[in-house]
Amino acid sequence: MPTVPPTTFLVKAQNCRWSAASWAQDVATTSEYGVLGVRDLDFTLDRRPPAADLADLIERHWLVSWELPPGRTASVTLLPHPCVNLVLDGGRLAISGVGRDRFTYAYRDTGRVFGVKFRPGAFLPFLGTALSEITGSVLPAERLWGPPASALAARLTATARVEELIALVEEFLRERWPPYDPQVEYVGRIVATLLHDRTISRVDDVAERFDIGPRTLQRLFARYVGVSPKWVLRRYRLHEAAALLAQEQHRPWAEAAVDLGYSDQSHFIRDFTAAIGITPAGYAAACRRREAPVTV
Repeated sequence: MPTVPPTTFLVKAQNCRWSAASWAQDVATTSEYGVLGVRDLDFTLDRRPPAADLADLIERHWLVSWELPPGRTASVTLLPHPCVNLVLDGGRLAISGVGRDRFTYAYRDTGRVFGVKFRPGAFLPFLGTALSEITGSVLPAERLWGPPASALAARLTATARVEELIALVEEFLRERWPPYDPQVEYVGRIVATLLHDRTISRVDDVAERFDIGPRTLQRLFARYVGVSPKWVLRRYRLHEAAALLAQEQHRPWAEAAVDLGYSDQSHFIRDFTAAIGITPAGYAAACRRREAPVTV
């Protein structure tokens, strides 16, 4: 694959290393949306920023924990971000590729799940191959890092405090920190634009903004992100749409669609229903009743 970013996006290449003074520390490349419906009070979600020297590649750390009465079960449905996550669940450490579809996680008794969310495109330097190869897949961390991953899983499982969890996993990743790849920053800037800039509504807008051919852009995203730029743009808008309808349940969904850059209401309905599993009107109604809008 040819190198595509213009020199203005290679400002750190002269040092050939990741910089602690990164643009990424101040720019989000994923939203904090993704949990569908009205937030369930049966669990808590704790998000923590990475250490400054790791912020080029890591978006955040997260910890979901719960404590339910005996015999009770609960679930949460999520619409994934275009990110790879390193996840500790049930004593096992796994690499979770970008999930294309919503998924439901069921839980009971007392438990927790700890994760590291990498920035879109930022796991490729660790993996060493196209992210599209693990899209929709969950791999044992041992497949990439061998027995040390099992040892890390054991140490994390035995650790109680979130600060200690973060310290352990950051130490592990620092020891395996990959060589600098300027394409990661370039992809990150494109993804941040898709997230924050409402004037971007089509892939052609992205190609024009970054002076890159549409085919090259598609190949870049397949390799570094694992999904297409169109998928990322649509997913971010649908995250916002679901959050708006959950928070402002009496707001007309057509108004929300316009605010999110959808000029065609039928297009919005199709996209929303395909991703969320229910129409915008049905979703807002379920949120008003504080019911789970979807379960699978």
